[in-house]
Amino acid sequence: MNVELLFQGSYCMAKLFLENGEEVKAQSDAMVAMTSNVAVEGKAEGGVFGMLKRTFTGESLFMQTLKCNGGNGEVLVAPSEPGDLAVLELAGNGYILQKGSFLAAENGITMDAVAQGVMKGLFSGQGFLLQKAVGKGKLVISSFGGIMKKTLAPGETWIVDNGHMVAWSDTVNYELKKASSGIISSLTSGEGLVCECKGPGDVYIQSRNPSGFGAWVRQFIPIQKNS
Repeated sequence: MNVELLFQGSYCMAKLFLENGEEVKAQSDAMVAMTSNVAVEGKAEGGVFGMLKRTFTGESLFMQTLKCNGGNGEVLVAPSEPGDLAVLELAGNGYILQKGSFLAAENGITMDAVAQGVMKGLFSGQGFLLQKAVGKGKLVISSFGGIMKKTLAPGETWIVDNGHMVAWSDTVNYELKKASSGIISSLTSGEGLVCECKGPGDVYIQSRNPSGFGAWVRQFIPIQKNS
């Protein structure tokens, strides 16, 4: 599968070039348009147990399977929320993904759910289960806002607000920590918990925080009073 990113920025869309007989997987409802020789169907990857685990990672029960027949074809896919896309090349390595960041992947990549610790699950905003992509091939991820890649050397640390994490190599260790030294300072600075990421590996961050955006929108929604 070859991938071309169109309209990079806030409203990015991916064009997938498929060869005859090639099959890819995508997030449910990701397909925007496709050539007539591509068939789309819903599949429960990983069986019933896999479906249940995906619900806890913020993904839909089913995935789209897009298969090309009778020559080469093209598929356009896009996420529901505005934001950018990135193409990750997996060669036996793995990536951990935040909720909703998976968009599409070649058939050689397996999507699974992995557990994180209780404290991380409670306070990271990501829940107790996260997605993990492993295998070989191309993986397309989406962000809320722009997307940026940071490559960490062995032992190098980087501090990221937990609402801005998108994906990271499974070789990256991360710990939740207070943004400031004291409780009062943490509250008054507007920063609560942050992720301390330690290399080696890649970390992808997004330029906007979905929770922060939701809070900003809510202030403009009129509150209805009961009569």
